Amino acid sequence: MSNVIEQPVQARLVAAAPRMPNIPATLHYDRRDPFAVRMTFPAPATLEGVEVCWTFARELLTAGLESPQGHGDVRVRPYGFDRTVLEFHAPEGTAVVHVRTGEIQRFLRATSELVPVGLEHLQLDLDHGLAELMRDAC
Repeated sequence: MSNVIEQPVQARLVAAAPRMPNIPATLHYDRRDPFAVRMTFPAPATLEGVEVCWTFARELLTAGLESPQGHGDVRVRPYGFDRTVLEFHAPEGTAVVHVRTGEIQRFLRATSELVPVGLEHLQLDLDHGLAELMRDAC
């Protein structure tokens, strides 16, 4: 069984322009970091012209399908019947994207099959993590 799930999604960037085209993005989940998901936007879809990756809690994404969630750099909320809004806040500005809720639900189901919700702690290698922290302390 793979340790990583990657799912391409189509995101619609919300901007001043009347209609922005869909931009590709990828949702990532890695059992080695079981509490987190990542959303990556390729270089052509960003203002800086470099790939941009946001990391946030799987729980935030799940809860944001039902009601507005988040107070920091990433916020998630439902939008209408079949869309979910993700807001990414950075010093340079805010990006707001719409993603089909069904795509996010499919991704979350796959992550739950890989690592069931509530059992994430069983994936953590605390001994290895502590050894890595202590390696440079001496």
